[in-house]
Amino acid sequence: MLGLGTIVNVVAIIVGGLLGLLFKGGLKERFREVLTQACGLAVIFIGAAGAFEMIFSVEGRSLSSNHTMLIVISLVLGGLVGELINIEKGLDSIGEKLKKLVKAGGDNKFVDGFVTASLVFCVGAMAICGPIDEALTGDSSTLFVKSILDMIMVMVLTSVYGVGAIFSALAVGVYQGLFTVFGVFIADFMTDALILTLSGVGSVLIFAVGLNLLFPKKIRVGNLLPALLVPVVWELVQLIPLPW
Repeated sequence: MLGLGTIVNVVAIIVGGLLGLLFKGGLKERFREVLTQACGLAVIFIGAAGAFEMIFSVEGRSLSSNHTMLIVISLVLGGLVGELINIEKGLDSIGEKLKKLVKAGGDNKFVDGFVTASLVFCVGAMAICGPIDEALTGDSSTLFVKSILDMIMVMVLTSVYGVGAIFSALAVGVYQGLFTVFGVFIADFMTDALILTLSGVGSVLIFAVGLNLLFPKKIRVGNLLPALLVPVVWELVQLIPLPW
């Protein structure tokens, strides 16, 4: 069934979030702090692992680096575009509207929970490759694995940030649903190289989310999201036939 993996993923986030709410009520502040730190370290590790997979490759007995400049250019250009249209502000605005919709006016961490969880669950390699694999082959196994991981992660995020993290299920449903639909039409365009670079840039953004969880100084990760478009543009440029 097309879209089954994303549906399971959304349900897993909701269930995990509700369980997290149960834990939140009995947690003291020092336990919430250590959970935030643990979550930040885990997200940094996941992001670093994905980025290293793209950047480094083993050739014989030596280690070589690849795509480094593409990552730098993607982040710089993506950051400029994102800052120009201020995506972070748009995400905060959506979070505020959801906050009013569910009448959670007294929840000071609602928007942070929604934005942080949405970024963690949407910019990773699995969020890109999973829906595309499902659209091309009908295999939902990648998204099923992601559902388990997201369920565990949202339990921690909800215990720290509250109900706002649960609403990241909406962002996941829309984001992965679009990739599932597009996967049907762009099957020939989505090469292994493009998927690798998309996953790599996304992993760097996940790393930045982890830093935001650990340290008070915020990296505006939302404004860096257009960096994911740069590898796509680069792939299109390479398809243009040269006149000589």
